[in-house]
Amino acid sequence: MIFIGLGSNLGDRKQQLESAIRELESGGDIRVVKRSSVYETEPFGVKDQPDFLNMVIAIETELSPEALLEECLKAEDRLGRVRRRYWGERTIDIDLLAYHQEVRRTPRLRIPHMYLPMRRFVLMPLAEIAGDEIIQQGKTADELLRACRDKGRVTKVE
Repeated sequence: MIFIGLGSNLGDRKQQLESAIRELESGGDIRVVKRSSVYETEPFGVKDQPDFLNMVIAIETELSPEALLEECLKAEDRLGRVRRRYWGERTIDIDLLAYHQEVRRTPRLRIPHMYLPMRRFVLMPLAEIAGDEIIQQGKTADELLRACRDKGRVTKVE
């Protein structure tokens, strides 16, 4: 399975998440097959910014990991994402978390996502829709969540 993380902490955060899903599906090459609940989360890294809404979607696509990453970045651009500061506030963030069980380590693409095991705000919604699925280094989403040391606030809002 292929998993994408979505996050927003500017504007109508819930609408930003829904717009991102529509934008990803609009080209016809990406189909959402599962979606997690939405979670409100405190910022990770840079704390002086509004809380985020986060969720994870599972998709089907014939696109390569590199082509899928490009589609995610284009969707962010079309939805008005501006990169002001690293780990800073954003209208939308679309992250390729895992692509089946492939491992890629290039300057442009790292899958599974390099911060995945350290981010409770991603692991909780991921475990909700893929708890027993192997995600990284033979570990399931549930196992990754149990081993995560991040204690940031993550609250289901749906």
